[in-house]
Amino acid sequence: MDRPAARLPLGPLMMDVAGTELTAEEAAALRHPLVGGVILFTRNYADRDQLCRLTAAIHALRSPPLLIAVDHEGGRVQRFRPGFTRLPPMRALGRLWDADPAAARAAAQATGYVLAAELRACGVDLSFAPVLDLDHGPSGVIGDRAFHREPLAVAELAGALIDGLQSAGMIGVGKHFPGHGFVSADSHLAIPVDNRSYQAIAEDDMLPYARLAKALGGVMPAHVVYDQVDRLPAGYSRSWLQVVLRQRLGFHGAVFSDDLSMEGAAFAGGVVDRARAATAAGCDMVLLCNDPAAARLLLDGWRPEQVAESAQRIARLVPKKPAPARDALEQDATYRSALAAMQGIPYLEVRGDGCSPPPP
Repeated sequence: MDRPAARLPLGPLMMDVAGTELTAEEAAALRHPLVGGVILFTRNYADRDQLCRLTAAIHALRSPPLLIAVDHEGGRVQRFRPGFTRLPPMRALGRLWDADPAAARAAAQATGYVLAAELRACGVDLSFAPVLDLDHGPSGVIGDRAFHREPLAVAELAGALIDGLQSAGMIGVGKHFPGHGFVSADSHLAIPVDNRSYQAIAEDDMLPYARLAKALGGVMPAHVVYDQVDRLPAGYSRSWLQVVLRQRLGFHGAVFSDDLSMEGAAFAGGVVDRARAATAAGCDMVLLCNDPAAARLLLDGWRPEQVAESAQRIARLVPKKPAPARDALEQDATYRSALAAMQGIPYLEVRGDGCSPPPP
């Protein structure tokens, strides 16, 4: 007989699981009061039926159900592929913007709707998208994940994509605040340093956040040091998260740390110290991925202070709109219209159950 769902508020930790189904040990860990969500990866996906079983099992563990998230941006960052529409890299929408802004907005909104509807139909609650970084050129880790070099184009396209997400009942999570596109180092492997002035960043990279502060449900800061503003990376900086993001930009949604197992997060010390530093700076939920031993240390050794406002922001992340039925989605008129609108994105064409590159 299945164990009844534990009644627990969502905690401040989002962690991962190893495979395509839950182990008993993972299920026990996910019932821990510190846990509030699960992030999925390609290793957690075999096909849509399996994904639906996995997400249903995760949701059944707790009441309210744990949040289930994924990095499903499009282009090279799309965790689930067979059975899902192949989403374009955001740079393709930027190229369309240069030719026809109105068509680009429509295509971005359609992309957001398809992205969210397909995920929600399989039990996934949110995607960490859109990327709001500017395409300055030197950043290999950002590259074609960025919509455009121009901040107003990024704001317009990301805003349209968020509209599409919201139409399917999913929030938008902008990343990587205040901007990762200027530095060449990869924060997965190093601690990048951006030595521009606050004014230079505010007038360029931060403009999409300023324009979209009320539209975004979440923001993820960069593991980047902006040394003219603070010696700490943005995700550990009260200056960036409390003073700039919340007070100056008026953002009232949830702040997610980027993955605490990344090298860019090592600035704060061990995993417990990293979680403490992130929440002290203003993160509502911290992510810890691909390090089961560190996850156990965090569950055993982290005792964060309970902050009512933070708990409320996490609770607001839970989708309010019913998810579309997976079996009926392909016949849904809004979904089919969105797929047709994606035909206008350069270098992509829609074929049957999804997007694929055009033939050579």
